[in-house]
Amino acid sequence: MPNASAIWMAAGTLWILDSCINITMEPFRAFVADNLDESQQSYGYAMQSMFIGAASFIAGYLPGLLVNWFGVSREKGAGGIPQNIMWSFYIGSAVFLFAVLYTVFKSQEYPPSDPEWKSKKVKNEQGWKEVLQAIVQMPDAMKRLAVVQFLTWPGLFLMWFYYSTGVANSIFGGDPIANSDRYTEGLEHANATSAILNLVTFAFSFSIPFWVTKLGKKWTHSICLLLGGVGLISVHFVQTPAWLYLSMGLVGIAWASILSMPYSLLAGVIPQEKMGIYMGIFNFFIVLPEIIAALTFGQIMENYLGNDRLLAVLIGGVLLVLAAAVCLLFVREQKS
Repeated sequence: MPNASAIWMAAGTLWILDSCINITMEPFRAFVADNLDESQQSYGYAMQSMFIGAASFIAGYLPGLLVNWFGVSREKGAGGIPQNIMWSFYIGSAVFLFAVLYTVFKSQEYPPSDPEWKSKKVKNEQGWKEVLQAIVQMPDAMKRLAVVQFLTWPGLFLMWFYYSTGVANSIFGGDPIANSDRYTEGLEHANATSAILNLVTFAFSFSIPFWVTKLGKKWTHSICLLLGGVGLISVHFVQTPAWLYLSMGLVGIAWASILSMPYSLLAGVIPQEKMGIYMGIFNFFIVLPEIIAALTFGQIMENYLGNDRLLAVLIGGVLLVLAAAVCLLFVREQKS
């Protein structure tokens, strides 16, 4: 991706990268449910959140660390990408490949207890027909969780898309052309608060099993979504940039739960033999709302929001609050 010589190549490699990460992640989520019983699943998914938060925090600071610690240059290469950014991509790809291969070769996968499972699997496999059949026969509890996901991820999308430039423009009063120094300062501050988001995600993930024990999975996820929604809504009203650390810290709590609790809740309500396919289908309710937001929200920004980026972030917070309400009122937790 950093060696792309045209925008269409960069976009194409980004799509490949994003799809490969998603295709890699979903079987591993099913893998957690397959290997852990109900009482341990919240621990397993919390560990995934912990590693995602830690890695995201490191990745956010990696370009600067390469410059300050290892003397990598910020000079732009032939494609206009700084050398430290290029090396960040190279390191990220190596870590990603190593982590996947380590999991594949070192983790034990336990086959079903039924000795005829292979023959039954071949007999029942129907490709897309099986997927469509699984969608039609989706358990009611999964449908309710799907609504929660469908509200959650557009809220996150709006944060990722508009937060940094909104902070630079509205809070720091910068402009990429007229006042580029203030704009750059705002972007750097936004990136620093985003790094704190990931640090909080890492730290809070350790406590998720405790909260699940005390409150249950549904209440834990609902409260975390509510806190994240409050964090995003508060960004619109912040006047002092330092308060953004608190706002993004609240979002970090929600992010830790979003990466773990929906899958832990889902694992308890779907048939064990359909774990993989339903985990994959569940990913539809992440991707589809993001596609819808990407295709439509630009017009909404232009025609109704006056291109106010922080107002878009506020709407993202409202969506997280709605997701919390749906989760609390309609999701049914499977008791072990």
